[in-house]
Amino acid sequence: MKIEIDRLDVQYLLRKDRGTLLALQGVSFQVQPGRFVCVIGPSGCGKTTLLKVLAGLQPPSSGRVMLDGAPLAGPGGRRAMVFQAPSLLPWRTVLMNIIYGLEIQGQSRTEAKKIARDYVDLVGLRGFENTYPRELSGGMQQRVNLARALATSPRLLLMDEPFASMDPQMRNYMQAEVERIWERTRQTTLFVTHLMDEAIFLADEIVVLSARPGSVRMILPVHFPRPRPPDTKRAPEFHRLEDELRDVMDQEFAEAMRDQAMGDPK
Repeated sequence: MKIEIDRLDVQYLLRKDRGTLLALQGVSFQVQPGRFVCVIGPSGCGKTTLLKVLAGLQPPSSGRVMLDGAPLAGPGGRRAMVFQAPSLLPWRTVLMNIIYGLEIQGQSRTEAKKIARDYVDLVGLRGFENTYPRELSGGMQQRVNLARALATSPRLLLMDEPFASMDPQMRNYMQAEVERIWERTRQTTLFVTHLMDEAIFLADEIVVLSARPGSVRMILPVHFPRPRPPDTKRAPEFHRLEDELRDVMDQEFAEAMRDQAMGDPK
């Protein structure tokens, strides 16, 4: 799925007559089909809001969003979103959680289970098909969440800091897993993160958003060949990109802090 975003604004109405909050302003960029793009920026810059717009969960205030040349029109359209928390149904087993989206699409349970088993294997959970979420680790739950999204064969996969609650070792493992799975599926993917090394390891391009209201500060291409082994993170070029990204992020963080000190509603 090709994404075209042109001068996107998103404004929220605040409660108790506090006026409005401009979350995104003039956001413009494109994502070519089959690309893995990471979105990074200071806290509160509108990263999650951007994903919600693309998922059809948040209407734009102005601007244009095109998916494969057609205007964005609500949820659906072969898009799937993976949230920070696994949000699994606790009364369903691993297999039954994975088939949930397929059932909503109208697949028969028999066919849905057949498809779901392929994705159980893909995310490395064979043998856990009949296990309930409470019996799984956080990393395993998030793999179920990813399998549920992938099983619906989305043409656009949206991931909102899916590893935020994991320890560093598990994050590294899941990053490698996502890279491996994406090599198999090649879905157009937008992945929100606040970690620079995660963005560089996973992305073809990194979209850096400014402090709120979020706008595109820069787009950084990443040219490491795939598949990317974990020791990619030790390469000199990797550290050079990380330093470049850190300089930009530090400037945006300083600007956000300066606005707060001056009493800006940001």
